[in-house]
Amino acid sequence: MIPSSSQILLPVRMSTILGSFALALFLNFLPWPDLRLVPDFVALVLCFWCVRQPRLVGIGVAWMLGLLADAGNGVLLGQHALAYSLLAFLAIWLSRRILWFRTMQQAMHVGALLVVAQAVVLLVRLASGSGFPGWALLIGPLAGALLWPLVSWLLLLPQRRLEREQMI
Repeated sequence: MIPSSSQILLPVRMSTILGSFALALFLNFLPWPDLRLVPDFVALVLCFWCVRQPRLVGIGVAWMLGLLADAGNGVLLGQHALAYSLLAFLAIWLSRRILWFRTMQQAMHVGALLVVAQAVVLLVRLASGSGFPGWALLIGPLAGALLWPLVSWLLLLPQRRLEREQMI
C-alpha cells in the first residue's frame, strides 16, 4: 500500500470539476431545516479545487458560482459571489502551504477559510439591514472543516491510479 502523499495522481478531468460543483450546488439548494447548521458545500468544493488546481479554478469561477448560489437561494445578489471570490483568493494564496500538511491539519486551515467566507456573507447581510442570525452560524464552517477529509478523499478518487499501475 502506497501512502496517499506519495501517490502520483492522474490529471484531473474537467468533467470531474464540473460534476463536483453541480453536486455541491444541488446540496446547497436542498431545503434544509436550518441553513445555519449545514456546511456550505459549494464553498467547500471550491476551496478544494482552488487548493488542488489553482490554474483551472480561480476567482472568476468562484464569482460565477456565487452568483448561481445567490440566484438559487433567493438572497441578495452578490453576497455569495463576494464571499466565494475572497475564499478563492485566500485558498489559492495559501494552496502551497495547505498542501504541505496532513489532511486533519489541512482541515483546520480550510475551517478558517470557511469562517472568513461566512463572515463576509454575514457582513453583507448586516449591511443590507438584516438582523444577526446568531452564533449558530459558526457551526456550518466547522462542519465543513470536519467534512474536509471525506471531501478530499472523494474528489481525489477519480485521479488515483490503481495499485498495480503504481508498482510499474
